[in-house]
Amino acid sequence: MIAAAEKIAGPEIDWAGLSPLIAVFAGALVVLMLGLVVSRTARETFVPGLSIVTLLVAIGLSISQWGKRQDLVAGALRLDELTLVLTILFCIAGIATVLLSWRHLAPREAAHGEYHALLLTSIAGMIVLVAAQNLVSVFLGLELLSIPLYVLCATEMRRASSLESGLKYLVVGSLGSATLLYGMAFLYGATGATDFAQIASALGGDGDLVSDPLLLTGIALTLVGLAFKASVAPFHQWTPDVYEGAPTPITAFMAVATKAAAFGIMLRLLDVALIDAAIDWAPPLAVLAAITIIVGNVGALGQSSLKRLLAYSSVAQAGYMLAGVVVANRLGLQATVFYIAVYLVMNLAAFAVIVARERETPLGDDIASLNGIGATRPLLAWPMTISMLALAGFPATAGFVGKFYLIEASVDGDYTWLAVFIVVGSMISLAYYLKVIAAMWMTPSASEAGGAVAAPAPLPGGETPALAGGSDEATGLRAQGEVVAVAVVFGALTLILGIVPSPLFDVMRDVGAALGLL
Repeated sequence: MIAAAEKIAGPEIDWAGLSPLIAVFAGALVVLMLGLVVSRTARETFVPGLSIVTLLVAIGLSISQWGKRQDLVAGALRLDELTLVLTILFCIAGIATVLLSWRHLAPREAAHGEYHALLLTSIAGMIVLVAAQNLVSVFLGLELLSIPLYVLCATEMRRASSLESGLKYLVVGSLGSATLLYGMAFLYGATGATDFAQIASALGGDGDLVSDPLLLTGIALTLVGLAFKASVAPFHQWTPDVYEGAPTPITAFMAVATKAAAFGIMLRLLDVALIDAAIDWAPPLAVLAAITIIVGNVGALGQSSLKRLLAYSSVAQAGYMLAGVVVANRLGLQATVFYIAVYLVMNLAAFAVIVARERETPLGDDIASLNGIGATRPLLAWPMTISMLALAGFPATAGFVGKFYLIEASVDGDYTWLAVFIVVGSMISLAYYLKVIAAMWMTPSASEAGGAVAAPAPLPGGETPALAGGSDEATGLRAQGEVVAVAVVFGALTLILGIVPSPLFDVMRDVGAALGLL
């Protein structure tokens, strides 16, 4: 009997190592229950407040685990600096999303408890995904990440474009997940293992296995599945439509957090399990990166919708990040994670401004909604300006430092031609980023030009968004102070990380050492 009990004993669990993930799951459960309370104050104030507290606790627990490198749950998950840095980034993105959603229509239509519980559950899935070092854990994390997002995209149930967004993301996301699962089945068939270390051992021990068609097919399908999530061309077609139709706070979250999760697991899978097959996957991935850079930047040129413009921009940015993945060394890993971090702050500043203008004008996310805000809304104009310049790679911004880091990694890894594509893509991007800046500082608003501005539709509960300019300016700022704060904070961080990037560089050195790359 004792022997039998020992055989069925479960794996030893390091609860401290799992504490950030446990905190997020526990917070999601409590938030869901609190959302059932009848009191409107509890639902509209305590639920988002508790969501923010949950994410702050998860950040604190992640920092407390810094420096520890160990396997969790019988090797299914890995605790290291890569996992911890990305966990902190997911939580920061989650906090910004909660603030942008605070007075938004989506949580009210979907019920606050369900909305925030889905958001926290998606973040938990991202943590599982980037910590996974087993093919089964990868798929579990991917689905836990994706399913809540399918629902969140469709939370504005009275708006057809939101429902369309959720349906499109469900269909395309399911296709991507199926492709990924099929590819991982091939990897298992070729190596006889699901654990990353065992896969690496199988590839390193048998030179013929690296060129096995079964393995190569598995690598190709797995990368295609991850490319759907990362919006890598030509698997990006869903991105503009889904970004445009989803509630803007959810679009912001998907743009930064989902991409970070996809690239996080891509780094761990390729640089740990498949590092010995780099000669097979790196060149085609480099070509894919170049295509993605061109497709994303060219696609953004003709866009008048800010959300579609940033969707195509995110495709181009995925191409830049992919350049760091292709290098397959420590510098490439550090450059990719560094750019993921600065990409998060750049984009959240821009999306916060879009949320604010959607509430203040009847123009939605059209570029015309930014006309003249340099004079009427400087607290929104400056963060958007900084964000656009940073995304274009202007000096003294975080985007410039991030792209320089990626170019250095590409040249160091003998992919100088890919570094040239990064420079050319940045030059093309000036055309549409500067168009946004010109609208804010060089184009008069409709009221200044003498045109009539229709009154925006009232928000649920009777609130009416303030129109831009005039005596409504103070009212508008009071009505969405948290949104303006998100824009200002992340706009300032974009500048600070461009001028003083050293602290983030130090963190990235620890991340580079986490996977043991030389």
